Amino acid sequence: MKNLLNFLLKFHHIILFILLEVICLTFIIKYNNFQRVKFLNSSNAIAGKVYTDLNTVKEFFNLRRQNEMLAAENKTLREELLTIRAANSNVLTIRQLDSSAVKLIPAKVINNSVNKQYNYITLNKGSLQGIRPDMGIICANGVVGVIVNVSQNYSTALSVLNGRLSINAKLLNTNYFGPLKWEGSNPYLAILSEIPYHVKVQENDEVVTSGYSEIFPEGILIGRVVKVGSSKSENFQEIYVQLSTDFNNLYYVDVIQNSMNSERRQLEKMTEYE
Repeated sequence: MKNLLNFLLKFHHIILFILLEVICLTFIIKYNNFQRVKFLNSSNAIAGKVYTDLNTVKEFFNLRRQNEMLAAENKTLREELLTIRAANSNVLTIRQLDSSAVKLIPAKVINNSVNKQYNYITLNKGSLQGIRPDMGIICANGVVGVIVNVSQNYSTALSVLNGRLSINAKLLNTNYFGPLKWEGSNPYLAILSEIPYHVKVQENDEVVTSGYSEIFPEGILIGRVVKVGSSKSENFQEIYVQLSTDFNNLYYVDVIQNSMNSERRQLEKMTEYE
């Protein structure tokens, strides 16, 4: 208390001056229309700027939640799209559609490499969330990779940027298909091979999954043709494909869970032994 009194005694002139200034300004603003309008406009502008800055900070801290909500929404939309494609390719009835629907498990990329010969991706979902080996991974822009190892809460996958991974792909315009593998050095480039020479291929043609593999449903975008060259074989072309997925900017993905895979696998295995 004594310190407070000493402070007031020491600075009473300044305090009194500020108090009188505030009173004067109050009277000026209250009884003069022009000054009142100017003050209100200025105060509104300042308040608006403060609220905008506070909202920006709030949005920043809510980015994670918003990203998760967007990922869940994208997962639902892609699930519906894949289900429709599966229905069209398998000529399913409406009753059969629900039991054979393609499900997606959303996951976050927690580790990712792009500058090695054999690149891998680590996801924050595992067996407890329904992840199994040999499940395909996609994102909003296209194909990402294939699950290879799973623990209870994590999983690792072969990235498309891995020399060990080959994807059965096709040219959307002609339906000619062949294996697609990473070019080996450029994280945006892969090579589609075994396409016969008589097939007309043009730049910007879309390359999608063929559907002949149980891992990826038909029609998922992989990339676009950027160059057509000659392969070592005289019968086939070598097609350079610009990948649609940006592996340098990969955060949220979906793992494909297809309920028809086990049935298809069993049937194909039975056929091999006949």
